[in-house]
Amino acid sequence: MEALAIQRKAEQNRELKERLLQLKKERNAIILAHYYQRDEVQEVADFRGDSFLLAQKAAQTDADVIVFCGVHFMGESAKILAPNKTVIIPDERAGCPMADMVNVEGLRALKRQHPNAKVVAYINTSADVKSETDICCTSANAINVINSVDSDEIIWVPDKNLGDYVSKFTSKKVIIWEGYCNTHDMLTVKDVEEMRAQYPNAQFVVHPECRPEVVKLGDFVGSTTAIIKYCKESDCKEFIVGTEDGTGYQLRLDSPDKQFHFATKYLVCPNMKVNNLKKIVKCLETMQPEIYVPEDVADKARLSLERMLQVK
Repeated sequence: MEALAIQRKAEQNRELKERLLQLKKERNAIILAHYYQRDEVQEVADFRGDSFLLAQKAAQTDADVIVFCGVHFMGESAKILAPNKTVIIPDERAGCPMADMVNVEGLRALKRQHPNAKVVAYINTSADVKSETDICCTSANAINVINSVDSDEIIWVPDKNLGDYVSKFTSKKVIIWEGYCNTHDMLTVKDVEEMRAQYPNAQFVVHPECRPEVVKLGDFVGSTTAIIKYCKESDCKEFIVGTEDGTGYQLRLDSPDKQFHFATKYLVCPNMKVNNLKKIVKCLETMQPEIYVPEDVADKARLSLERMLQVK
């Protein structure tokens, strides 16, 4: 029975992929997938990447339609950077709890308390929050962005863990908002110590969205892209991975001869995982749900995103 079910699933996926290719051609569409997506989604993507790379691809594409397989704020960023394109997402329920932890009213109040500070917002924020921001950043370029800002005082939103990490690489005063990523924040020192005991030859690679005491244990600390690059280029053959488990797809693809152990089975973002192959096909058939960003919000938010893309 199980073999039959696997066979049926494979046949269904083959049909969905054929339909997807046909729809992409008809719509002149491009599929962007974040590294935290399911394997089946990453497999059909034209580009896989972190928030930064996918924002760049959205800004540069010649396609008429962008299918963004990620969470809602990523679709918004694509729409802001490519306002003349149609941006659709497979499931509009794919939100980001961290992005929801900061709102415009709270940010404005903090700006009033620190009138000389510049606001650096992690890309994991809503379009409304980006419109109140001087410059955006991702985990890949956060340190460079903070140091590029012409101010000695920075308001950092919303991730306190990443904020703590980047504050160690600047002489600026960093005022940190109290948000966090539910998935990365779950990882504990105990989890890492248990894995190290089990896999003594493995290196621990960790994302700076994890808690500071966990990040301290890292043999390598970096963004999702940086972790993937490090593991690919390292002579080490075994890794304990401290980031979302969707990253495993690219890690295994790049280094089939290496072993990857995720630091806990809970490193799964439920919002990233709501997208699947069937939903991608459906959203291209119906051209829904479409991402809209009000023009006045988009114009302000675009400035903060474009400034980010200019930072070397």
